[in-house]
Amino acid sequence: MEQLALFGEAGQSKGLPKELLEYYPGFIDQKTSDALLKKFIAEAYWKQTTQKLWDKEYLTPRLTAWYGDLGTDYSHPGRVTNPIPWTQELLFLKEKVEPLAGVQFNSVLLNYYRDGNDSVAWHSDRESVLGKNPIIASVSFGQVRSFDIRNKADHKEHYSIKLEHGSFLLMKAGLQEHWEHRIAKSARPMKARVNLTFRVVI
Repeated sequence: MEQLALFGEAGQSKGLPKELLEYYPGFIDQKTSDALLKKFIAEAYWKQTTQKLWDKEYLTPRLTAWYGDLGTDYSHPGRVTNPIPWTQELLFLKEKVEPLAGVQFNSVLLNYYRDGNDSVAWHSDRESVLGKNPIIASVSFGQVRSFDIRNKADHKEHYSIKLEHGSFLLMKAGLQEHWEHRIAKSARPMKARVNLTFRVVI
């Protein structure tokens, strides 16, 4: 059973490794963030995938949608996801995050956390299609959720960031290699959250 969040409700952990992460609250203004949250929930091509664990298949506890340039197919074990063409709203956000990331992204993964039961387990984004030491730009809308990270070699070294409505998190090169992250389930009632992670698929 997946653990609940490690950290309290307020603020960020001290000592956050800023050489690997940069956090920008209020990156998108309140009015625009409200509108984008509603639009993504209503109009994105959401689907619920399955994942295999100990020879059994389980429904992934969140909904996802994959958008990007033609040919940026996202390969997972046993399946390939073809991208949906960019929308005006996604291109607007892409143009906002690229100058801070120093990267031109060609794809974006949308995650829809419907309530506190939706989550993503500890993992690193190290798929071969992302290349070595990928840079990933993350924009969040809706319910504040805790983004937990821990050192793969020493789980006692861990941190947390409260991803706020309209915030931007830059995951720098090296994070995926030596750290893993998650959005834990919550025992508290949670409203809807949509997260976008901009990536480069090789």
